[in-house]
Amino acid sequence: MDALLNKRIKQVLKGDQNAFTDVVTLYQHKLYQLCYRMLGNKQEAEDIAQEAFVRAYINLHSYDQKRKFSTWLYRIATNLCIDRIRKKKPDYYLDAEVPGTDGLDMYSHIAATDQLPEDAVEQMDLQDRIQYEISRLPDKYRSVIVLKYIEELSLQEISEILDMPLGTVKTRIHRGREALRKQLNNL
Repeated sequence: MDALLNKRIKQVLKGDQNAFTDVVTLYQHKLYQLCYRMLGNKQEAEDIAQEAFVRAYINLHSYDQKRKFSTWLYRIATNLCIDRIRKKKPDYYLDAEVPGTDGLDMYSHIAATDQLPEDAVEQMDLQDRIQYEISRLPDKYRSVIVLKYIEELSLQEISEILDMPLGTVKTRIHRGREALRKQLNNL
């Protein structure tokens, strides 16, 4: 796969714009998932993933082919996500009560889907709660937790994506886990 990827990158660098389509196809789902886990919003994740591919294409000449392409691409996406998080202030929360209603929250405005078995609902609630708690972590912990446990990247890859020493990555993962554990103790 790496040989094919490097071949496509060389083709793009020689002027073949269509070769980048294969690169996008190869990474679009993983990159979207990374952005979604960091941002928690489908539309923003799509926008940031697209922006990451655009930036990768524009800056492909600066990519060092001796390194892993996915690490370089994930770093671009992670930095864009962090920038978006810093600029964005939440305007509403789903568990916030809707004014003028009798204790209804924003969840009550979400369209209901087919009835799911009770176990599936409990599992989804737990996943939602964990995702919500991850989104409440400070940026520096959220990014390493998402990359380690959601994207299942190695510590070395996380270190390269975030451009920080391996020891710092380990410390942030530990502190992020502890913060997450404290937040989840209420379950």
